[in-house]
Amino acid sequence: MNKLISKLAERVLHLSPDLTHSQLFDETTFYNRFLKDLKAAKKEIIIESPYITTTRMFSFLRIFEALVSRKVKIYVITRNPEDHDLTMRTQAEQEIRKLEMLGVQVLLSAEYSHRKLAIIDRQILWEGSLNILSQSCSREIMRRIESKSHVQECFDFINLGKYIY
Repeated sequence: MNKLISKLAERVLHLSPDLTHSQLFDETTFYNRFLKDLKAAKKEIIIESPYITTTRMFSFLRIFEALVSRKVKIYVITRNPEDHDLTMRTQAEQEIRKLEMLGVQVLLSAEYSHRKLAIIDRQILWEGSLNILSQSCSREIMRRIESKSHVQECFDFINLGKYIY
C-alpha cells in the first residue's frame, strides 16, 4: 500500500503545474464552454478542424462575424475540400467561402491532417478528438488547458509559426 501511495505521490509531483488548469469535456459539454472562450477572445483564434459541415457552422458564423468586427483575427486550418467525398466537399467549399467573406483566414492543409485543436489568444489550448467545425453525433473528448507554455509548445510542435505570426 505504501509503495502505491509513493508512486502516486511521485507522479503528482512531476505533473506540470499548468496542467492543474485543465479540464476534460465530451461532445455534450464541449460547445457551451468553447463558445464562451470564443466570445471572450480579444486578439486571435486558431482552429484546426479537418472537416467543416454546414450544420455545425450554423452555430459559429454569427459568433465569427462578431469577433471579426471586434478585430479578432480568426484562422481556420482545414483539409483541402478536394480530399473529401462529394457531399463533404460541397459543404466544405460552401462554408469556406462564407468564412472568407466574413474575413476569416482559411488555410488549407497540404498534409492529410487529422488534428483537432483550437488556440485562443495564445493562452487557451483545446485538443482532442472532436472535429470542432463538423462534429454531430460521435462520442468525443476534448481537453481545455489554460497555459501559455502549453499553447506555445503546441504552436511550435505543429509549426504554426510558418503560417501565423
